[in-house]
Amino acid sequence: MRGNFGRILLVELRGDRVAVEHVPLPPQVYRAFVGGVGLGAYLLWRFAPPGVDPLAPAAPLIYAFSPLLGTPLTTTAKFAVLCKSPLTGRISDGLSSSRFAIAAKRLGVDAIVVRGALDRLSWLHLDEDPAACRAEPCPAWAGLSAHELSDMASRQGLFRHVSAVGPAGERQVRYATLSNDGRHAGRGGAGAVLGAKRVKAISVRGAAVAGVADAAGVQARARDLAARSAGAATEKYRALGTAANLETFDRLQILPRRNFQTVSIGQAAARRLAPEGLARAAEHVRESCAGCTIGCDHRYGGTRVEYETQFALGPLVDVDDPSRLLAAAGACDALGLDTISAGGTLAFAMECAERGLVDWPLRFGDDIVPWLGAIARRQGLGDLLAEGTRRVAAAVGHGSERFACHVKGLELPGYEPRAMQTFALGLCVASRGADHNRSGAYQADLQPGVDRYRADVARAPARVIETEDHAALLDSLILCKFLRGAIREPWREGAELLTMVTGLSQGEGDLRRSARRIAAVRHAFNVREGWTLAEDRLPDRFFDEALEDGASLRRADVAAMVDAYHAARGHVPHGGPSERLRRELELDTWLTDAPPLQAPASLG
Repeated sequence: MRGNFGRILLVELRGDRVAVEHVPLPPQVYRAFVGGVGLGAYLLWRFAPPGVDPLAPAAPLIYAFSPLLGTPLTTTAKFAVLCKSPLTGRISDGLSSSRFAIAAKRLGVDAIVVRGALDRLSWLHLDEDPAACRAEPCPAWAGLSAHELSDMASRQGLFRHVSAVGPAGERQVRYATLSNDGRHAGRGGAGAVLGAKRVKAISVRGAAVAGVADAAGVQARARDLAARSAGAATEKYRALGTAANLETFDRLQILPRRNFQTVSIGQAAARRLAPEGLARAAEHVRESCAGCTIGCDHRYGGTRVEYETQFALGPLVDVDDPSRLLAAAGACDALGLDTISAGGTLAFAMECAERGLVDWPLRFGDDIVPWLGAIARRQGLGDLLAEGTRRVAAAVGHGSERFACHVKGLELPGYEPRAMQTFALGLCVASRGADHNRSGAYQADLQPGVDRYRADVARAPARVIETEDHAALLDSLILCKFLRGAIREPWREGAELLTMVTGLSQGEGDLRRSARRIAAVRHAFNVREGWTLAEDRLPDRFFDEALEDGASLRRADVAAMVDAYHAARGHVPHGGPSERLRRELELDTWLTDAPPLQAPASLG
């Protein structure tokens, strides 16, 4: 087997000591789960003690790599990070492009599992030589942004590429991110999990190479995929990035404003926040992620902007000044805050204050930069806001849960579900909570011939499942989703890439089963951690309040779609995989309740 090393690195932290152990994985694991989020989901099931507190030392943080990482294939310089979310209590998986991903795989492992906790804020160094792994206290680094830390360490010759937390991760803000080469991962609070282990940064050093089975075939496919990635299918991302969506979504009346109370900011305001308006406010530079030929990374005044950041720090909190939006986005990057959850929590708090439910100095349209700092440092009211929308609503009470816009505790992304009713189902059933990246159901609503204002109980579940499985494929390979338009037959091409790289013959049917297995393990993990069917729902606002054009959701329709989805997935009512699904996907091989592996012997 090439492309993989057939082992993972188990890292145990205790006091001021670090112990590591290489744990072998058989080829069947890779056949079953591919890599990336698939491999990570299996490892999370295997290493997370049932019912563990996400911020407890025993809770694992997992970096999972893919067999394509380290090859010349475009967009493959990514890693997946998984944990039990401190925000939702359910599975959390994120992806990040970075050179850290390339360097980490050169440790000669396919994943890193970090458990335990140190007694002081430290820098954790992982090395291909286990004897060189160590933790060094770094109290002077407290409060540094990941960018400041990387610059300082590079000047001092310590390391080049790290995965690090900002101030929010140090203080265990429940939606703190991990930062890697200026990119971020960890919706749901992976940064808080690393911060709870008192690890400020992880550096890596190694020279291992997994190799590929068919070098000539991989090189030829890399050239072909690079050419396709520079074609018409990705032109929007190169020219303007996802920030171009904001003006379009405003025109389509699906752009949420003021905590999902309305769906338009008006075309004049939308133009101010669109790429052209941002470019007038700050210098525009286009960059590329590591190993990527698309080049979708658009920065304004040094701050990277995507649609979800625009939405959450702009219309959602009723800000239409591009300079203020960029300042807020830059603050989130420096502090290590997920922009969607930060904006969503502040928007909810603003509505509570404007309704007179609380006496907080927060109003829609306010400058949120000071509040972001208070959240990241858990100062004053920021300490409560650091807990996320669901916990803030529980503290406020007075019926505020009705307009607390989250699913399973994760704040909603920037699509109005009353006007996108297939996506409404996707939000309800997504394993990590309200999500647009693990399900591309919004794409179905925007297809020609689809009535996005109608809940299609007969067709919506299959549409959602197909987009979830497709996302699981790309996230396990790992390939960027922006390639989806350039890859004509993803299941066939994915199987061919895996065969070329690993030498393990795989077909389209094998990958479809892997995608379904990954979905089943994610769901089984959530069931084990307390999931109930009642979590697969949207807030009452989306049923009780119609949009300006009269659009609304019907509870009976959404409930019927959710039930039909679980039936189509093969889930028993109110529970996990059915016996038929367990047999078909051989789940009992993977869902055994074996106890987590013990700490390496060197820690006793």
